[in-house]
Amino acid sequence: MKELYPKKGRVILHVDMNSFFASVEMAYDPSLKDKPLAIAGDEEARKGIVVTCSYEARKYGVKTTMPLWEAKKLCPHLIIKRPNFERYRNASMALFEILRRYSELVEPVSIDEGYIDITECYELGSPIEIANDIQQSLLNQLDLPCSIGIAPNKFLAKMASDMKKPLGITVLRKRDIAEVIWPLPTVEMHGIGNKTGEKLATLHIHSIGDLAKASDFVLKAHLGIRGLQLKERANGIDTRHVDPDAAEENKSVGNSVTLPKDISNQSKLLEILESLSESVSTRLKKKGYVTKNISITIRYYNRKTISRGKKIINPIVESKDIYQAAKSLFLNNWKGDPVRLLGITGQDLINEDHAYEQLDLFSYEKAAQKEPLYKAIDKIKSKYGKSILQKGSDLQKK
Repeated sequence: MKELYPKKGRVILHVDMNSFFASVEMAYDPSLKDKPLAIAGDEEARKGIVVTCSYEARKYGVKTTMPLWEAKKLCPHLIIKRPNFERYRNASMALFEILRRYSELVEPVSIDEGYIDITECYELGSPIEIANDIQQSLLNQLDLPCSIGIAPNKFLAKMASDMKKPLGITVLRKRDIAEVIWPLPTVEMHGIGNKTGEKLATLHIHSIGDLAKASDFVLKAHLGIRGLQLKERANGIDTRHVDPDAAEENKSVGNSVTLPKDISNQSKLLEILESLSESVSTRLKKKGYVTKNISITIRYYNRKTISRGKKIINPIVESKDIYQAAKSLFLNNWKGDPVRLLGITGQDLINEDHAYEQLDLFSYEKAAQKEPLYKAIDKIKSKYGKSILQKGSDLQKK
């Protein structure tokens, strides 16, 4: 089988569980199989949101983040189940245990998906045979379906796994990119959400092929380093390794500065925090991560040191967002004494490519409920200018 593997390069699989929460519920209670099922919040509350749903429910137009009342209108006989996170965590641990039987190089990226490097696994069969075996093992042992992408790198493997659902296996080679990937709209590219897609559209970049051929200067000017990374992905370039220790190694990214003298001037200290925020943001972007937890460190003139942190509902990476979180922590915890050291750290890191899928499940409904508000604000600003809506605190300063 060794001749079926590249002499140079890697063979990477992306294993993506199909409608994971709903599938776990159906495995736990087989009577739910082949029925329209939604995992959602409080059924009695009109504000409940669909977290995920079975493929049978999707046939009726039910979608993730859809208000529950709308889902039930589309599918009156929809079965609603409250999320059981303990059950999902146990199923997740079991599925990754199965993956590790094939290779030590397994990198979980979320509760229901991960990468596995099978470059040295040729004794187990061809890449397609191994993918088939993994898919059948998950079905037979856990009663959970998955789709698998086979490719020379992580990005293409992820794109491939999305192409056939449920229970698909797709091979995507670099020579297939121009024909298979480039004609797709940018929003279908892994790592690009609606907002980035809209921004690219203003630059006349509508397809993944457009992005692959776009000007480096234009992309960097409008999207920063991230723009160049996206162009690389569009060209099938991804040098990231499958790293089993990635979650442990990338627990935090931070920066601190020891001041040349003790400072007690609030505006000066906030300027330093703003500079540190920019540094942390740059480092996160270079590593390809976003953060869900910001902490600050304050060391006083007498060497007394305190650290305080706050969890962020949705992952952040931009310096202005990091600064706002750090500023809030600082103002709530600084007692006015002279400061000798300041630091900011981003923790609970998530791979940026997966961030848009990684809304904290426990706050999923709150985030989804706010979406219409955000859209309304964007429309108002688009029509009347960015300054039409301002924070009360900003107006007070003026």
